[in-house]
Amino acid sequence: MTYILAIDTSSAWCSVALSLNDAAPLVRHQKVSAGASQLLLPWVEELLSEASIGLSSLDAIAIGSGPGAFTGVRLGVAVVQGLATAAKLPVLPVASLDAIASQVVQTPLFIASGAHSFVVAIDARMDEVYWAKYQFLSNQLPQRQGEIQLSAPEGVELSNIEFLAGSAIGEFGDRLFTTTSLPLPETHLDANVGINALGVLACAQDMWSKGLQQDIHLLEPLYVRNKVALTSAERGHHHG
Repeated sequence: MTYILAIDTSSAWCSVALSLNDAAPLVRHQKVSAGASQLLLPWVEELLSEASIGLSSLDAIAIGSGPGAFTGVRLGVAVVQGLATAAKLPVLPVASLDAIASQVVQTPLFIASGAHSFVVAIDARMDEVYWAKYQFLSNQLPQRQGEIQLSAPEGVELSNIEFLAGSAIGEFGDRLFTTTSLPLPETHLDANVGINALGVLACAQDMWSKGLQQDIHLLEPLYVRNKVALTSAERGHHHG
C-alpha cells in the first residue's frame, strides 16, 4: 500500500490529492481569491480522515515546488516542511510544468491530436513565460526535454512541436507564434489546462517507484527566475 499526499498552491488554485491504491485518489481543488492558507491544512485533515489514516501512515508527501506564484509556492513548501518533519516523511518535489504535462496527455483534445512532442507554457507575469518541451510515448509519463525555461512569449521554441498547452496561450496568444513557428491549429492548443494536485500526484508516484524521494531538509522552491539572473551574473563575472 502506497499512500502519497500531494499538495499544490503554486497557482490561483488550492489543490490537494491523496492516492488510495486501487481506488481513485481523493481530491480537493478550488480557485482561491485570498491565497490557500486557510484551506490547505483543513483539506489535508479531511482527506486523511476520509481515507481513515493518520499523517504518519503516509509514505511520502508530494509538493508542486514551482515555478509559479512566489507566495503560493512558498506557502506550499512551508506547509509540507511542517507536515513532513512532524511525521518524519520523505518528500517528492514536482516541477509545476511536469505536473501539467502529465495531465495534458490525458485530455481528449491531446489524445485526438495524436501529438508526441508538445510544449507547456504558463504565464510567469512580468511579460514572461515559463515553458518546457516534452516527448510523449503512450503508457508513460511525458519526458521533459531539458530545463524549464523563462523567456519573453516570442522566445518559446515551437519548431517541430505538435501541441501547445498552458495559460500562456490565453495571456499572449499570437505572440507565441513568431516567424519561426507557424500557428498551430485550434485542435492542437489547450489554454485551459492548469496545475492540479492530481498531476503532482501522477509525477510523484512515478518518482516514488524509481526511489527518487528526498529528505525534507533538501526541499526548496524551484525558482527559475533566480537561476536566470544568477547565470547572467556569473557570465559577467567570467568575462570581467
